[in-house]
Amino acid sequence: MSVLDPLAARYATWLGLPAEETALPEASPEQVRAMPVILRLEKAEPPSRTPLLEAAATAALAVCLDERAQPGREWHEPVHDWVAGHIRKVARRARGAHWVAAQDFPGVTVSVEGAEVRALVPGRVVDVPKEISRLQISGSDLPPDEPGPAPDDLPLLLLNPEVAMTVGKAAAQVGHGTMILASLLGDDELAAWAERGYACAVRTATVDQWKQLHPGDDPAAAWRERRVVAVRDAGFTEVDPGTVTVLAQWR
Repeated sequence: MSVLDPLAARYATWLGLPAEETALPEASPEQVRAMPVILRLEKAEPPSRTPLLEAAATAALAVCLDERAQPGREWHEPVHDWVAGHIRKVARRARGAHWVAAQDFPGVTVSVEGAEVRALVPGRVVDVPKEISRLQISGSDLPPDEPGPAPDDLPLLLLNPEVAMTVGKAAAQVGHGTMILASLLGDDELAAWAERGYACAVRTATVDQWKQLHPGDDPAAAWRERRVVAVRDAGFTEVDPGTVTVLAQWR
């Protein structure tokens, strides 16, 4: 049993599996849960955009599949309660002493090519510690970079080429992508990914690539034939509700 099972259940209808109704009611404001995702953005030496997004995608999944999130362990209840609802993430930026302070809160830090992200154990937004809530959400952007071709042996997360997103928004979306992807994998595939530390590649799709991989009206076939799932945003920030922001492909 995986803490990600509730997430997989939302795809059960098109996977052909028996499932209960998976539509989620909107939580009352005091019950809204989110995962804080802390992006290290030092003023003097900011990271490159792509490695930062790759670190964010890995860190979010690493929290969910950490041993401490297993049944009976200390992270299980908060992670399960969050995954069972809307998987909101709130990306915040930190540097210097504020970044150091963020390491004291339960979570996982991932570094990719010098870019660092710490995903924290999710909880109610109203309960976020002041040391985290004071970190800025706005202004978390970086210029485009040129990362080159994605490695063929890593799961691929493709950003929608026609939707502009800040790095904070994109970090949350690729984190959704790795979680959905992991929730649908078999035990052997997931174990193989774990051995690689849940590493992944993030790229911006070309228009043609996006059209070729997009699930369209047949998400079951997209997963069966191309091992692709879509991240569809709820539209709380930056993009319209229902926008497909990321395609995640198991390779």
